[in-house]
Amino acid sequence: MSRSLILGTRGSPLAMAQAKKVASALEAANRWAAGDVEIVTVTTSGDRIQDRPLAEIGGKALWTKELDKALLDGVTDFSVHSLKDVESERPKAIRLAAVRPRADARDRIIGAPSIAALKKGAVVGTSSPRRKAQLLALRPDLLIVPLRGNVDTRLAKLEGGDLDAIILAAAGLIRLGKRNVGTPIPVAEMLPAPTQAVIAMECRADDSLTIMALRQVDDASTHSVIAAERAFTAALGATCHSPVAAFATIDRGQIRLRVQILAEDGGASIRDETRFDIGDMDAPAALARDLLGRAPAVIRALFAKA
Repeated sequence: MSRSLILGTRGSPLAMAQAKKVASALEAANRWAAGDVEIVTVTTSGDRIQDRPLAEIGGKALWTKELDKALLDGVTDFSVHSLKDVESERPKAIRLAAVRPRADARDRIIGAPSIAALKKGAVVGTSSPRRKAQLLALRPDLLIVPLRGNVDTRLAKLEGGDLDAIILAAAGLIRLGKRNVGTPIPVAEMLPAPTQAVIAMECRADDSLTIMALRQVDDASTHSVIAAERAFTAALGATCHSPVAAFATIDRGQIRLRVQILAEDGGASIRDETRFDIGDMDAPAALARDLLGRAPAVIRALFAKA
């Protein structure tokens, strides 16, 4: 390479662990020397604001706008994101060029062996509207309180004794070396967020050389399933306030897409699934429209396309 490829990322321990994995994979796949991918950290609004749920102050854009600016200004060549933190509709000047193989997409409960095992009225920490709604749908007696900060900060708050349990993504725990922390929640009980456990690489849409380099580490199967999940989310008009779950897998040569939309308090919920050919973006959009058509007003009010 004539120069290093510059990778932009948030500076949290999890973001740095993901960035280092991507850098190593790119260097190996393209037969570059160690260090040919330079990692630059960018502080995002989501990192600076830790005292309020993101849904109250701007949503997923708080994780991406500073990284987008660095990318479009030419400060970085590509960005590495946890894809579930990226809006489903992105600027045309930015391209989702590659994704890494999906890790464990399940959530984990920490502090109790299961959701059912939580004591009556237990206090559970999460700032995710999806997790809050799903927990309340299963256990209306629970008290759900906001929980922000990096993984270690959240674990420390649990250890402080004010919470009975917290919910975290299995993939993040594994990437931080915490493989044995918490108990996985079955997908049949709690569907994950769309694109959960997927590391994504975005670059400028007109940067053909970087696109070619990133494609060397793209996982085609993961790209297929996250495309379906994002098409479903986009067709809903989901926002940061919308409790929505979607999980696609490849089963016998087709996409199997399982989805759920809920009221904020979990009092109403619709869950469904469909199968379709890989690459068919009309089917997940049709499922979104069907769910919204069947949903009660309390759910439809949370989606822009209702």
